[in-house]
Amino acid sequence: MKILVIGDIVGEPGRNIIRDFLPSLKEEEKIDFVIANGENAAHGSGITPKITQELLAYGVDVITTGDHIWKRKEVLQIIDREPRLLRPANYPLSAPGKGSVIVTTTNNVKVGVINLVGRIFMEPLECPFRIGEEEIKRISESTKNIIVDVHAEATSEKLALGYFLDGKVSAVIGTHTHVQTADEKILPKGTAYITDIGMTGSANSILGREVEPIIKRFLTGLPTHFDVAKENPILSGVILEINPETGQTTKIQRIAYQSRPNSS
Repeated sequence: MKILVIGDIVGEPGRNIIRDFLPSLKEEEKIDFVIANGENAAHGSGITPKITQELLAYGVDVITTGDHIWKRKEVLQIIDREPRLLRPANYPLSAPGKGSVIVTTTNNVKVGVINLVGRIFMEPLECPFRIGEEEIKRISESTKNIIVDVHAEATSEKLALGYFLDGKVSAVIGTHTHVQTADEKILPKGTAYITDIGMTGSANSILGREVEPIIKRFLTGLPTHFDVAKENPILSGVILEINPETGQTTKIQRIAYQSRPNSS
């Protein structure tokens, strides 16, 4: 079984390259299941009901998010009724939505997806280690194929979660920092790991935003509006090859697809 995990989608350029590239990518790579982090899909921050439906229509099976999930109040209209749109599981139980889901692929294989958010340099939410363990215990009663999106700032926290969950899930995939790391590996007990799969948006940018305003902010310290950059979109992520009988990953491959010159 091959699972594609797509890094943080940033604004319209990120959505457009998903629209333009995903169908052919799924066909060429024989992808069975697609997960994408969509917390920056709406103008670079948050997600809306319309964009949620767009991404699902483009071929994304599950949308994970992170600390920007509540940036667009419209998300409250959909997050309780669309189980394929996740918010981090370690938000309080009283928060709308769910932090995990089990979806059956077209090949009749059940895949569990868990969304967690880190605490170092981020909000002081519930412990992602303990909450993750609880979610895994519940989901593993139905399937051994479990993918965890760890949306976190600190590399140490992500790597610690990777080793903590090694052998309990198929993969621990890092998101949030928008810079793809080159440390993809299979951990000793069969869990795939990477610190960050990168972003899906403008490659000519600073984390998906226009370059000059961010440089100005660093030079002056003054508040500045950061528009989403549009040029040279790139789709970043990883492809996982998983044994559906054991849930162990046999291969993890980084990808970074540039848009064609004539693509919108």
